[in-house]
Amino acid sequence: MEILNLVDVPQCLDLISEWHHNEWSYLNPGRTLAARIEKMQEHLEGKDIPTTYVAITDRVVGSAALVESDMPERPELTPWLASVFVDSNARRQGVGRALVHRVMLYAQSVGVKTMYLYTPDREHFYAHMGWQTLEKLEYHGANVTLMKIDF
Repeated sequence: MEILNLVDVPQCLDLISEWHHNEWSYLNPGRTLAARIEKMQEHLEGKDIPTTYVAITDRVVGSAALVESDMPERPELTPWLASVFVDSNARRQGVGRALVHRVMLYAQSVGVKTMYLYTPDREHFYAHMGWQTLEKLEYHGANVTLMKIDF
């Protein structure tokens, strides 16, 4: 498996945008797939943040991103691990863990000291990688866990 910056494989943008839309559109009501694709274009600009990494075997199998904000209601928290997604046929093979570690290493390399995330259902997955629970809250009608990691 290779983990590449989306900047180097821009042809993956539409696919991963579709995955993210299908998986999490309920957390962003009213946001269309076209709007998500347009927002993802920022990840192709080569800035430190936002940045997306893509896992590729013989095909694209997952993605994870570093973004400035993933919860506008908490603007004081930045940056965020976001959009960690693994295709259902590639799950339970270490892809998600590898993607998260890659984004964490990248964040550290650009000077990030603390990262945040929220998850509706993967608290234990992140806890096993050293993430700490900050609080449990309702976000856009879903129960989520807000977590952080310090480097």
